[in-house]
Amino acid sequence: MNIKIDRELLLKPLGNVSGIVEKRHALPILSNLLLEGNQGKLKFTATDLEMQISTYIKTEVPDNFQITLSAKKLFDITRALPEDCKIDFQIEDSKVIVKAKKSRFNLQTLPPKDYPVMKKEEAEAVELKLSQKEFKALLKQVDFAMAQQDIRYYLNGLLIEVKEKNINIVGTDGHRLSFTSLELKSPAKDVQVIIPRKTIVELVKLLSDTDDDPLEISFSSNQVNFKFNEIDLITKVIDGKFPDYSRVIPEGHNNVFNIERSLLLESMLRASILSNDKYRGIRMVVEENNLKLVSNNSEQEQAEEELEIKYKGERIDIGFNVTYLIDVLMNIQSDQLTIAFNDSSSSCLVTIPSNKKYKYVVMPMRI
Repeated sequence: MNIKIDRELLLKPLGNVSGIVEKRHALPILSNLLLEGNQGKLKFTATDLEMQISTYIKTEVPDNFQITLSAKKLFDITRALPEDCKIDFQIEDSKVIVKAKKSRFNLQTLPPKDYPVMKKEEAEAVELKLSQKEFKALLKQVDFAMAQQDIRYYLNGLLIEVKEKNINIVGTDGHRLSFTSLELKSPAKDVQVIIPRKTIVELVKLLSDTDDDPLEISFSSNQVNFKFNEIDLITKVIDGKFPDYSRVIPEGHNNVFNIERSLLLESMLRASILSNDKYRGIRMVVEENNLKLVSNNSEQEQAEEELEIKYKGERIDIGFNVTYLIDVLMNIQSDQLTIAFNDSSSSCLVTIPSNKKYKYVVMPMRI
């Protein structure tokens, strides 16, 4: 059986699904994509057993078929072929011949019946419809605060919570916490799930920056389904108890000042150059109308930055991991930030004057 497809038509779906394929896996078939032809559609599916991405393109398919091919090899071949060429797939029993112009590749297949397709759970699903652009912006406000390979496995992802007509998203690694929220257009049943880190990374990559096509989210007991742009992403959820974030977010901090985000970021980046490579500590000294940033390292070197601020509160001298502060300054799209303290030994709260629903908490460190 032969199928001919334009290279450009094939490249995007291959790129969309290939990102989750593991380079080395105990099951060889998980290095492959499942390709299915049916009624004028060519469907692509990839899975790592925890997450599955499917997408399709419309093209002439002479017969219904299923095959599996190496995701990396097929994507690399397609990407390396000349632009505007047609790719000819000749599908035989256990191999596929890929031809384009004067290039020819013989690829081995594995039995499609062995491919572990994840089935979507339908029972008692909670369904939402959101703007892709808005949801992607929410993820980017908090995803940097997720833990990486923490022994507390429930921190290696984001909490997504539907509660009281809001969708709340929270990320924390135990040292800092990022919270954001969006009011839903219509109320939905309360739900709380932890989405794995790898799924969040793929969503940020795949979601559109426009509002052309809505995002449909379906929550069920053990998985969440995201549907958008002819992409169907199914993910298992992390089984665990997420920390009570409401107890971490402080209220009533009296020592407050506003500051321009870009100015603070530039000063932080300069001061961080001479911070200790291991602990990345920086001191923030807040005095009347003045903010001083001080960093030191083991070579007895020191960096100091001063910024003018409008501040009349008590003197605060407090230490932080500078990376945690730089992260929030780089990921929040706002010209102005509000920074609040209680005293020199309590957490710092970063908020956005124009967005009352965003909160970022970072714990202090001894320097």
